[in-house]
Amino acid sequence: MEHRRLGRTGLRVSSVGLGTMTWGRDTDELEAREQLDVFLDAGGTLLDTAASYCEGVSEEVIGGLLHDHIDRQDIVLISKAGVRTWRTGTRPTVADASRGTLLDALDSSLARLRTDHLDLWLVQVPDPTTPLEETAHALRLAVASGRTRYVGLSNHPAWATVHTANLLHVDAQGPGMAAVEVEHSLLTRGIERELVPAAEALGFGVIGYAPLGRGILTGKYRASTPPDSRAASPHLRSYVAPYLGTAHRGVVEAVATAAVGLDRKPVEVALAWARDAAGISSTIVGARTPSQLRGALAAEDLALPPQIRHALDEITAPGWGYPERF
Repeated sequence: MEHRRLGRTGLRVSSVGLGTMTWGRDTDELEAREQLDVFLDAGGTLLDTAASYCEGVSEEVIGGLLHDHIDRQDIVLISKAGVRTWRTGTRPTVADASRGTLLDALDSSLARLRTDHLDLWLVQVPDPTTPLEETAHALRLAVASGRTRYVGLSNHPAWATVHTANLLHVDAQGPGMAAVEVEHSLLTRGIERELVPAAEALGFGVIGYAPLGRGILTGKYRASTPPDSRAASPHLRSYVAPYLGTAHRGVVEAVATAAVGLDRKPVEVALAWARDAAGISSTIVGARTPSQLRGALAAEDLALPPQIRHALDEITAPGWGYPERF
């Protein structure tokens, strides 16, 4: 698997990362162990989690694997904070990127992961109630204390990302804004309007997630909703629902047609497109089972022919408006 620099930092990541959103709930510990083995054997290094994934259980599963199964140095470990959740489920999930909450969450993540540092720590979602200056200060403290090597944001708009990058740059100590993690697939290309150009100009990396359109681009939902799919899961149904229906059917059929022409699977075409999209350092694929992960990683040797990439680009091109069209 190809390894790429993350922006202008010295950190190198595998071109495909492994997402762990289902670990500890829909993916049990044995399946998680097998997934990680499959991923490492394929040359992958980037392992992505978050304090909010399964209310922290995803991190606990990874911590167990780091304790007795793999070497910490074999992976580039990403986690995220800034989403306050409760295991009881009695209170709503809220964004909280305040200094105290972030730093407490980081300590809790490290304890669950059984490691003394992260390679990349991200603020998961925007928090409209906390000034970005306060959030940036927490990020600087995390690096200065050695609890993470690099920091960045996830799911933030371009203006907030650039502002935070400038706040981090004011402090000459530390690496500044290293990366952003954002959704990017043939169904979701909005980051190409402003965020990707900003990353190129300012030097931070872009990590995409959900390259399979939350599973829609695999073609599994073309006829119906499989009973063992994410769309049928009580935990993930709302995650997939926005992409179900007729609005994205043309893109799904275009990917399926390209796959037939290449004698490959739709999942491979969708992943290859996202992995090699301009400005993307890595793309994170999540799988419920080891067999699903193997199917996605089969795209490793697939480089889309220019004419097919061009056709898919044209079909899914994001709309450009004022002022970004200039």
